[in-house]
Amino acid sequence: MDGLLGYCRQGFEPELAAELGERAAAAGFAAHARTERGSGHVLLVCDAGDGDALERALPLTRLIFARQKLRLLGALSGLDPRDRIGPILAHLHGHSSFGTVWVEHPDTDTHKPLAGLARALGNALRPALRRAGLLTPTERPDLPRLHVCLLAGDHLLLAQSTPDDSAPWPQGVPRLKLHADAPSRSALKLEEALLVLLHPDERRQRLRAGMRAADLGAAPGGWTWVLTRHGLHVTAIDNGPLRPHVLATGQVEHLRTDGFTWQPPQPLDWLVCDMVEQPRRVTERMATWLREGWCRQALFNLKLPMKKRWQETVLCLDLLRAQAGRPLTVRARQLYHDREEITVLAWPG
Repeated sequence: MDGLLGYCRQGFEPELAAELGERAAAAGFAAHARTERGSGHVLLVCDAGDGDALERALPLTRLIFARQKLRLLGALSGLDPRDRIGPILAHLHGHSSFGTVWVEHPDTDTHKPLAGLARALGNALRPALRRAGLLTPTERPDLPRLHVCLLAGDHLLLAQSTPDDSAPWPQGVPRLKLHADAPSRSALKLEEALLVLLHPDERRQRLRAGMRAADLGAAPGGWTWVLTRHGLHVTAIDNGPLRPHVLATGQVEHLRTDGFTWQPPQPLDWLVCDMVEQPRRVTERMATWLREGWCRQALFNLKLPMKKRWQETVLCLDLLRAQAGRPLTVRARQLYHDREEITVLAWPG
């Protein structure tokens, strides 16, 4: 079996499968997706020998519904619970050394009981891999990482990832802790978006103290609060109230008006938006901001419909580019802290 393994949010397997299949076809590969709803993962199977090229053609940064993208090495089923390590070593025989190994499972209710087995197998597997010359004596984050994905006690997938084309967290999930002062859990969405959608150098350049931002649909102030913690001055647009401690920062101006009609008196560095509204309407408003030059960059959520979510995603992103009237850099991802939505970051250029 040759191809890719992708992790996703439980229930969004059809969306990831459609995305992987369409992107592979557009890149000229004969590949097909295999998945089951609720499984938290998708296999993209290609012709033997095409896996490396397929991996290069579908970088993680371009995928929307994948939390993690891995190069598939093989599948092992019918394993004897008394010896899972032997078949793993046999399958990897002759492979170059990995820098580290993660034993994990898809992030689903069905697979969570495998967490204890994953820890135990990982503890036993590491020394065995080192004795076989398949794992470096100490961790080497610059080398490919081995992933052992448990699907059941007797069934697992073997895959690998490279540091520059994979999420740096097990299961592709950054485990963020909600700050005690956060006005709402939505603050975690913005914190994760800034972590996932911007590279470290970009965060230092594009998110600096003293910048000015607008937050459309700000109440109760979760996203505004995150921006103030980065030192930004924020105009919070919402007819609803903000938490008093958000206003007490002295960095926030609260305007009780409609986020779909308000426009800034002068260009801003950031626009953020988490309004509960039809995704196309939000997209059109974001395109207006970018077209008119009202912001240097926009970060917003699109609430997806219950059906045809991949198709709606493609339509909205195409609409954004078309109505912005200028070339855009666009990054989008369904984040761990998102639910029935995706988060989009866009700027001109």
